[in-house]
Amino acid sequence: MPLGERIKALRVEHNWSQADLAETVGGDGRQISRYETGRITPSLDVLARIAEAFTPSLDYLVFDNQARRPLDAPTNLLEARVPEAAELTEDHQRALLDHLDDLLTRTRLRAITTTS
Repeated sequence: MPLGERIKALRVEHNWSQADLAETVGGDGRQISRYETGRITPSLDVLARIAEAFTPSLDYLVFDNQARRPLDAPTNLLEARVPEAAELTEDHQRALLDHLDDLLTRTRLRAITTTS
């Protein structure tokens, strides 16, 4: 899907008018219309503001056949799950921290003993 079509799809998905998007990213509704029809290409700065407004990754906006993922997608397994740990009881949180401390200690000891 071309960039303009992706921008339009995101805008429609969020129930925004072209004027709403223009107010958020700068410019006017006519400019947004030209982005959506492919007559002009938004600057990198405008693309970044569109990504901030609708939260898709920039690669999703710019490259064809890219899977849609959040702009601030977790970079590792733990980062994705740590916020969920707040749902655990206090006792389970302590147990998780104890286990994490144990694993970190083992990893650090292993690093020390293998480099010596």
